[in-house]
Amino acid sequence: MSLPSTADRPRSAFSGKRSLLPAAAGLVLLAGLTTSCGGAAGGKASAAFDPATCQGGTLTVLAHVGQGKFDPAELYTSGGGKVPTLVFRTLTTRDHTTDGPNGAKVVPDLATDTGEPSQDATVWTYHLKPGLKFEDGTPIRSADIKYGIERSFAPELPGGPPYLRDWLIGGEQYQGPYKGGGDLASIETPDDSTIIFKLTKPEGDFPYLATATQFAPVPKDKDTGTDYQKHPISSGPYEVVSNDNGKQMVLARNPYWSRGIDDQRLACPDKIVYTSGLDQSVINQRLMASSGDDARAVSGDTDIDAGVLARLNSDSALRKRVAVGTFGETYYLAFNPKVKPFDNPLVRQAISYAVDRQAVINAVGGTAVAKPATTFLPDQPAFGYTPYDYFPAGADGDPAKAKQVLAQAGYPNGLSITLSHDTGTPETGPSVATAVQQALAKAGITVGLDPSADDDYDTKIQTPAQEPGFFLSGWGADWPSGGPFLAPIFDGRQILSEGGNFNTAQLDDPQVNAQIDAANRLTDPAQSAKAWGQLDAELGKQAWLVPLFHPVYQRLFGTAVKNAYVSQWNGVYDLSRISVK
Repeated sequence: MSLPSTADRPRSAFSGKRSLLPAAAGLVLLAGLTTSCGGAAGGKASAAFDPATCQGGTLTVLAHVGQGKFDPAELYTSGGGKVPTLVFRTLTTRDHTTDGPNGAKVVPDLATDTGEPSQDATVWTYHLKPGLKFEDGTPIRSADIKYGIERSFAPELPGGPPYLRDWLIGGEQYQGPYKGGGDLASIETPDDSTIIFKLTKPEGDFPYLATATQFAPVPKDKDTGTDYQKHPISSGPYEVVSNDNGKQMVLARNPYWSRGIDDQRLACPDKIVYTSGLDQSVINQRLMASSGDDARAVSGDTDIDAGVLARLNSDSALRKRVAVGTFGETYYLAFNPKVKPFDNPLVRQAISYAVDRQAVINAVGGTAVAKPATTFLPDQPAFGYTPYDYFPAGADGDPAKAKQVLAQAGYPNGLSITLSHDTGTPETGPSVATAVQQALAKAGITVGLDPSADDDYDTKIQTPAQEPGFFLSGWGADWPSGGPFLAPIFDGRQILSEGGNFNTAQLDDPQVNAQIDAANRLTDPAQSAKAWGQLDAELGKQAWLVPLFHPVYQRLFGTAVKNAYVSQWNGVYDLSRISVK
């Protein structure tokens, strides 16, 4: 049985495609800028953050991209700190009570624990906490969670992650509760506080999946189908007051929520206003000025730009208003071994030695926004990061070693190849492609560039019959674990011939598939991380791809904002912890 189809998964998972900074000289890593307390207006330090007195005010979220349809069935998000987390509670969530690596751990939300697995991790049982209520005061029951999941299968409500369709018994054929579809028998609710999931195969990562908004409870008698997104029934600290198709949203307090029944969300502001459709440079300008309502604003999806960076070294007050974080994401050079000469491992190794990672990082904006990668797994413990560098190129590449290996491969006089790249995404775009081209030229490898527009490029690299031999790509995990990072890229049972394929090497190795299955059976996060790290280290020896960099997120916040930090789960502000008073 294959892992879930990823045909509709974006390359950068929950975060979507992001824009890194244009190339700029003299950028330096601002590693010390992560802050838990913003400066007050005028640059004076504000009082220390106190959760007991943080209530009040209006938080404004300034965004480039809208929320889209605000229906838990259609949202592709999970337990980070995005807007949906303020309205929809789920069985589990990420640990909102801490920043840094520990914030990437999964913890209970509506449930009493992260789940009780059967011995082979094919059955997961959850019990709900007492006292849970919707915004109208009615109790939240296990049947509401079951119904919320079932409606996510309906073709009328597309867009959510595909895992449940593949993991739940009967999920592949189920079409949701509408049009006489009935219920899904593999989800059982023996009483109002118990819910049981029966899976097609062992899945030790099920607690991570249970952070997805598809696990938010939906009262059946309040379901209005495709119109539900206009006013979904809240189980979280805020309810929807108004919603302009996800472009402009206003949230106010849910009177039936309290910290006594939710220890993960502080929910400090009285009101949250989400405004999208803004140019990214405008977002940074408004946050820098921090005037009026913008003093109590944060960036929803926009990193700092070159204009902000230019001021940071000379403006200490502004520097205190930048939060730095990471998201599990890797950009890389991909090979299709079915295309010559990339079927030759020595050719792949030669390119690995020749690559100039510093030039690539400069191409996307410098060390302030990207750090070099020699492993496919991101360098975070939750993923099982195991350091390795089998083809050490140093910061600037090793063309001499590359030429030596190329000669061993049968190309003593060099070779000519083509690199395919995107035209609309900086991470996989012309600047990075040119940096790779110039580095490989030093090793006697002539690289021609083959550009394609976004949609055409995605279709080309995700369809095995069209896949080029050498191209730029990237991957971000749906949750901080090695499973959703390695399996879609290396599991042979996930090769999709009709499109939506991410196994770029088209690798179908029974031993690798078996190792993936073995890791999926593990329910202890530490053991699971170790298994994924070992697999990544073994795969790295084959040079199926060349890791280039991991992005770094830096985002501004207003002068009256406190406790702003970027989550390592998904690289965005945790809105559930922010205070504006």
